[in-house]
Amino acid sequence: MTRPPLVLASTSPFRRELLARLGLPFETANPAVDEVLLPGETPAAGALRLSHAKAQAVAPLFPQALIIGSDQVASLDGQVFGKPGTYENALRQLQMMRGRRVNFFTGLCLLDAGSGRAHLRGVPTLVTFRDLADGEIADYLHKERPYNCAGSAKSEGLGIALIARIDGEDPNALIGLPLIALCELLRIENVSVLQP
Repeated sequence: MTRPPLVLASTSPFRRELLARLGLPFETANPAVDEVLLPGETPAAGALRLSHAKAQAVAPLFPQALIIGSDQVASLDGQVFGKPGTYENALRQLQMMRGRRVNFFTGLCLLDAGSGRAHLRGVPTLVTFRDLADGEIADYLHKERPYNCAGSAKSEGLGIALIARIDGEDPNALIGLPLIALCELLRIENVSVLQP
């Protein structure tokens, strides 16, 4: 049986690197989706909606493919921390999160572009941040420049130095693509990463 083409609806080099670990051939495409949460939308609901929207956005370009969409939203005490965009925003985010436990919710969608069938999974990860001094935060931001990263901390890079503890079911989810859940969804679509 021939595998359907696999497409990652993301331009993130970190998501691309994670997906490559599975050893399956795939293409990438830019979903160009507005990642702002809707009024009253919870972080979990928003991450799931956006992961689905990203997959749907590239589906017309790959009508016979299985398309992977993923999105992550960080939140603390009801406040959402998106991609900061600037040094000032990142500084504020990390100052608010230091010494606290933050929920990073990663939404995952596997969309069969041909049938329109979509499988969704949400993977929460709780991250406890160290109680960092302002100078440590500034040093980190100048070195890493994580301005396109939800919550301003790249655990796959130097951001790991900001973290005291990570609790979750999949260490890859925090980087942006929960591979355990993805393998499950691929199996539902009869794609095994273990077959030659």
